[in-house]
Amino acid sequence: MKTEKEKMLAGELYLASDPELSKERLQARVLLKKLNDSAPDETLLRQQVLSQLLGAVGADVGLEPPFFCDYGYNIRVGDQVFFNFNCVVLDVTPVHIGDRCLFGPNVQIYAATHPLDAATRGSLLEYGRPIRIEDDVWVGGGAIICPGVHIGARSIVAAGAVVTKDLPSDVVAGGNPARVLRNLKADERRA
Repeated sequence: MKTEKEKMLAGELYLASDPELSKERLQARVLLKKLNDSAPDETLLRQQVLSQLLGAVGADVGLEPPFFCDYGYNIRVGDQVFFNFNCVVLDVTPVHIGDRCLFGPNVQIYAATHPLDAATRGSLLEYGRPIRIEDDVWVGGGAIICPGVHIGARSIVAAGAVVTKDLPSDVVAGGNPARVLRNLKADERRA
């Protein structure tokens, strides 16, 4: 029989109140407190905490506290990524962030979700769907990335957008729900 953590990582229904998962969230909170209480000039401390917290962290990752996540170990961040103030990553399943991605303030990345059926949801079961953000993506302030979304390389998500479906590479998307507003490759061909 699978543990609740194994179910969570597999994207199956699980109980977040499981003692093992509760302990791991508490461990993440301790590291997040250290990160969020750090002074602006404590860049080495921030890098050390991020390397303990995240599943993988690339070179030259910048972050403006506060930052929040569930577990941390499901987040993989590439090189030269920047998170502005008050970003949230609910990482109950893998969240992959490629190289040179930029996140404006108040960006929310939600791999966690809940069942649509009220009875199942009422039993406190939840699940997650992995999120993948490819290289060179820029996510504007206040945008929300919903569970299971894949954002293609070099795309831009406008401030305040709610991304509910996959976005291809080389587009600008905005709105609620987000839709493709411009094709950046088409713009290049016209130039």
